[in-house]
Amino acid sequence: MAKKLTVVISQGQSKNPRQRNLEEEIAARLIMEGDVEVSIVPHLYDMQADHTGLLFLRGVSGPMVVLSWAYPRAARWILDRQGVKGLEGVSHLVSDETDEDEESEPEAPQGIGSVDPPKRRLYCIDFRASENVSDFLDEIRRITREQSEQVVELMGWINGSPDAKQLDRYLAQPAADENSLPIIPSPQDSEPPKRRWYPVIDYSRCTNCMECIDFCLFGVYGVDTLDRILVEAQDNCKKGCPACSRVCPENAIVFPQHKTPAIAGADGEVAGLKIDLTQLFGGGAEKDALELAIAERDSELVKDGRDAVGSSVGLARRRTRQDNQPNDELDDLMDDLDALSF
Repeated sequence: MAKKLTVVISQGQSKNPRQRNLEEEIAARLIMEGDVEVSIVPHLYDMQADHTGLLFLRGVSGPMVVLSWAYPRAARWILDRQGVKGLEGVSHLVSDETDEDEESEPEAPQGIGSVDPPKRRLYCIDFRASENVSDFLDEIRRITREQSEQVVELMGWINGSPDAKQLDRYLAQPAADENSLPIIPSPQDSEPPKRRWYPVIDYSRCTNCMECIDFCLFGVYGVDTLDRILVEAQDNCKKGCPACSRVCPENAIVFPQHKTPAIAGADGEVAGLKIDLTQLFGGGAEKDALELAIAERDSELVKDGRDAVGSSVGLARRRTRQDNQPNDELDDLMDDLDALSF
């Protein structure tokens, strides 16, 4: 029997009535149509690893559509970080939001990728892509047809299926109700999750260069048993600081709640972020981004009662070259820089 399509509505952090109304109307319409399973969870970025919502998501083995208030790239890698893996599903509903400084879209570099994703599709859709409920419904219907599956159950909830009274209470809610969407939590989830701030690694871009672990001085990054970079201590990250994303050569570090689309995970937006060592002291956007990253890191060090380190620690370096490989121009440049005394 074919796996059912599950549609997950991830609530926004804000209680903005317009956002809540959009979430609620999409959920109600999907429930009444009865063609997919509908599940409602808190914001993907805020849930701790043992939250009931994530436990539920990890238990879904079939294809999944996730609607959230985050760029699709950010949502996909938040899920991957939490063990909710799959092949990337392509949505036709995308946001028109762009960075005003964006240049022509470059081809994304080939990263090290996710580890052993299952053979199912994850479709991540940004709620900001449209204010029209029918646009989301049409896209979900298209994805359902794409999956070529027969779906018969009305919906799935975080902690089992709702009984008739629970369903009646949900459908009876007025559209302008500012309360949270109805989640059936376990006892430990009685309080909504607190807002969090931590980096998310996009492994489709990450080349495992380790520049982030050298630059960050707060113990956020580590390596796994395969010697791959990972965010090891999420809560060590300093709230509001995106410095490591500015020094990542491949724009692979995402802060989903940052106000700048390029840092928050918008596709193709690397203008002003990618650091090219050949231009490090030549001015321009690359130099500006690096200087800003150093200033952001130093500010957090001082807040911690530590000394600012400026450019003396964690600047991007070429990975150690093999002895049998000749220097290239960039190697020579770095050797010259190392020989300078400032």
